Amino acid sequence: MEFQQYSKSIVAGDNPSTALHAARTAVAAVLSYQIARWFHSPEAYWAPISTTIVMQSTLGAALPISLQRFVGTALGAAVRAIAVADFGDSMWMFGLAILVVGLVCAALRVERSAYRYAGITLPIVMLVPRGTSAGLIAVHRFLEVSLGILVGLIVSAVWPEKPRFSPATPKS
Repeated sequence: MEFQQYSKSIVAGDNPSTALHAARTAVAAVLSYQIARWFHSPEAYWAPISTTIVMQSTLGAALPISLQRFVGTALGAAVRAIAVADFGDSMWMFGLAILVVGLVCAALRVERSAYRYAGITLPIVMLVPRGTSAGLIAVHRFLEVSLGILVGLIVSAVWPEKPRFSPATPKS
């Protein structure tokens, strides 16, 4: 009985995956990865990760949330660059930086999605050890994620997914 209850959360009703959606996502992810590599991005894989996230929505739904992701990524990267440059790199600084990014998002009254992306960006750029400066790491993540978002939006605009009609939805 419980399995049937949970399977309803997994098996699509209104919005199932399609072969076309998979093809669009694959093209967009490869395109963003190749562009990031063309620009010699040190961690080019962040571009297709972001692209894949953007491709999970229609263009109309992806545009506002992508702007929130862009702002969140910028905030997370900026707080990381400032925090480490001015105060050093420690677990206490990480905790304080997470708090600061949350307070900045609250003060700016940004959507929680932007805060979520800021909160994801911050640990990625702060906790993964690298031999490069904090500011440069933050700039790279911002550019890679932004590239992924942009490619996802462009592919969604150029190759839109056709709206599907459910039996309850009248065709006009």
